[in-house]
Amino acid sequence: MKKILLTILKFSLFLTVGIVLLYLAFKGINFNKFLEYLKNANYWWIVLSIILSWIAFVSRAYRWNLLIEPLGYETNLVKTYHSLMVGYLANYAFPRIGEITRCGTLNQASKIPVDKLIGTVVLERVFDFISLLVIMGFVILAKLDFFGKFISGYLKINIFDKLSNVINFSVYLWIIIGLIVIAFVLMVFIFKERIKKITFVRKIGKLGKGVLEGVKTVFKMKKKKEFFLHTVLIWVMYWLMTYVIVYALPSTSHLGPVDGLFILVIGGLGMSAPVQGGFGAFHFIVAAGLTIYGISHEEGLAFATLLHESQSFFAIFLGGLSFLLLFLSRKKESIKDNAKNNQSLSIK
Repeated sequence: MKKILLTILKFSLFLTVGIVLLYLAFKGINFNKFLEYLKNANYWWIVLSIILSWIAFVSRAYRWNLLIEPLGYETNLVKTYHSLMVGYLANYAFPRIGEITRCGTLNQASKIPVDKLIGTVVLERVFDFISLLVIMGFVILAKLDFFGKFISGYLKINIFDKLSNVINFSVYLWIIIGLIVIAFVLMVFIFKERIKKITFVRKIGKLGKGVLEGVKTVFKMKKKKEFFLHTVLIWVMYWLMTYVIVYALPSTSHLGPVDGLFILVIGGLGMSAPVQGGFGAFHFIVAAGLTIYGISHEEGLAFATLLHESQSFFAIFLGGLSFLLLFLSRKKESIKDNAKNNQSLSIK
């Protein structure tokens, strides 16, 4: 009962954060103008964006396969793809739970240990984070004057002064934290034999070893070039699926390819917020980002809504379909196993 209540509480908390952000994003806008922009949008560009995102999904599933291969377990693209999509579906219930869900789903489909799969997902995320940083750096360098004027004109923050104030204020706090860390390390060293015997610690240690084994697959991987190429393909598709939406609205159609990368970066930050599917956070940050280009808040929200909702509904549809297909597949396998067992018993 406590687990159910805790789950409901977590879901409600994340949902509330999303609703608040959505409210802030849409606060004070002219809804008639907003709806007019949506009504007059060219939805063929939305269709193209969806197709590009599906290519990214398939490429991501294939790249995951490349990481799983060195573990020595058998799986295939169909199973990894369906597991990935079920993970995306789960993210619309609880933020970031999709990574664990897809590992659990593939474990049921291919009998690969969850801890090792988590290691491969951690590795994936490291490469994705590096890719995002590279893109961010490229965008800043490509439009240095543009973003420089924005930062100096709108933010007006003296970073060095603020940092020095924080350091001077918290010097004693850092000393206390350092002493606590040293004391903790000494306690662990002194009582390490007793700590090792604790069941929870042993389970964590076992999980850690499995995760580490999954992470090490990058060194054992035979098809490193393919992994790199699919990483590039995934991010190119993400960029294109974001960029083509600018042509859906006349007010954003003048934006260039680098601007599309900028929207991808800030959209990625919105999607990483602790809310289901980035709802609210994505709309808020993308609409705010587009105001830098002189695009009205209503037009920015129309763009964010077209991009986010089209991708969200598509991911939910594919995730639901994958969940159903995996369920039917497992049911079919279960019937076959039962039939084999009955046959072997009748022979005996």
